[in-house]
Amino acid sequence: MTLIESIRQQWFSNVRGDLLSGLVVALALIPEAIAFSIIAGVDPKVGLYASFCIAVVISFTGGRPGMISAATGAMALLMVTLVRDHGLEYLLAASILCGVLQIGAGYLRLGSLMRFVSRSVVTGFVNALAILIFMAQLPELTNVTWHVYALTAAGLGLIYGLPWLGKYTFPGVGLYGLIIGFALVIGSIDVRAGYGVVLIGIILATVTARWSRNIVIPSPLICIVLLTGVAMCLGLDVRSVGDMGELPDTLPIFLWPDVPLNLDTLLIILPYSAAMAVVGLLESMMTATIVDDLTDTSSDKNRECKGQGIANIGSGLLGGMAGCAMIGQSVINVKSGGRTRLSCFVAGVVLLLMVVFASDWVGQIPMAALVAVMIMVSIGTFSWDSLRNLRKHPLSTNIVMVTTVLVVVVTHNLAYGVLAGVLLASLFFANKIGHFLYITSEANTDGTERRYQVVGQVFFSSADKFSDSFDFKEVLDKVVIDLSRAHFWDITAVGALDKVVMKFRREGSEVEVIGLNEASATIVDRFGVHDKPDAVDRLMDH
Repeated sequence: MTLIESIRQQWFSNVRGDLLSGLVVALALIPEAIAFSIIAGVDPKVGLYASFCIAVVISFTGGRPGMISAATGAMALLMVTLVRDHGLEYLLAASILCGVLQIGAGYLRLGSLMRFVSRSVVTGFVNALAILIFMAQLPELTNVTWHVYALTAAGLGLIYGLPWLGKYTFPGVGLYGLIIGFALVIGSIDVRAGYGVVLIGIILATVTARWSRNIVIPSPLICIVLLTGVAMCLGLDVRSVGDMGELPDTLPIFLWPDVPLNLDTLLIILPYSAAMAVVGLLESMMTATIVDDLTDTSSDKNRECKGQGIANIGSGLLGGMAGCAMIGQSVINVKSGGRTRLSCFVAGVVLLLMVVFASDWVGQIPMAALVAVMIMVSIGTFSWDSLRNLRKHPLSTNIVMVTTVLVVVVTHNLAYGVLAGVLLASLFFANKIGHFLYITSEANTDGTERRYQVVGQVFFSSADKFSDSFDFKEVLDKVVIDLSRAHFWDITAVGALDKVVMKFRREGSEVEVIGLNEASATIVDRFGVHDKPDAVDRLMDH
């Protein structure tokens, strides 16, 4: 594939879907970025600038087209103490160092470690995230008027009803409907601006009439526009985006963190930067895996590590905090038709343009509309098949999945849940493989020689079973241990072989070990002592 074809494939192969999905994601990013800024203890513009910068930069540098990256809650939770104790400038420095560490992880190819994360851990991670997304909407549905519930229900009805009516394809009026919806919102604030939007819309729709006949408008976008228009026209007293914090009114500028460049500063920010780098990469890799499944495509996870690092460095230099991939917004993007890098780029640019140049309009969006969108994301993210498969899947798989969910939900830390799931999955795997070891034996006709045939994997989990399978009380002249169908993995296995050989020799038997494959022979020759001079003394020291 040539460079031009590659650019066209990754940027312009799905223009209409990416433009509309990027607009939906931009609207969904605004309250999230503000909320995460509040969690971290910084001004809302820090999260908004970060979301803009990370989304735009990662669209060029990332390894997963169609995935959305911005400021996230998982990262914000790690910043609270740093901001409280040292202030915003140290947070910006920590964000830059976090990016440097992530770039290093990319060059070390640590993204390849995702192959050690089992499917049950990924499923538990997804289910836990879906639960957290839903729980995050509950404050917006608690102690509120009935109007909020009505708007939320109407939003869900639009989101799920429009696709059912016709997969939200409106021949001939798609573009007109979208423009008129925006005109209603803008016109309620400024009538002249509303007429202006309608006029521009008519011109655009006329020029692009053929293109507009079959345009596909994402139902979440229609939900946001219509509910905003209804809330403003009826003057409903409901919580809006503007109530969450003051939106920025200027473009971000280059800003080098005002911190001393010395060892003390490094010691302060390094623990936070390292934690953010690990959590950010972990969530990004998990999100990339999920989007891979949703789109049936592959991604370059090592490039994604580097891309996340570059994006976080840029965010820190523009006055934003570190971020990573967002599963919720990535699912919104994919469900709304986004597939290429263009969707993430559009989301970042539109986000900045809206909060800087259209903050008065954006501030009128009711939170109920965005809550409806996020509930849709929660429902779509949760793996409902995992509930139906509880009876079909092995108990160990179910335990790993449920443990991952519980740890994430209880701690609100995605890294803890994944770590717990990976450890459990590793233990179950080691225990299962340890059982696939058996040893048979056969004596010669006069009973003076016995041949043991070892079949399976010998490592720390099966070493004791290996040692216990030999009869050391039998009087023999010679013992042959055939390892042609076995494999030795670690020093624990080599130690078990040493003990078996030395015990037989102590009983006066000659021992011959045969059939070691090349890999097993290498580790046995390097760490084994039974075939070395002064073997008894070496074994005691070992």
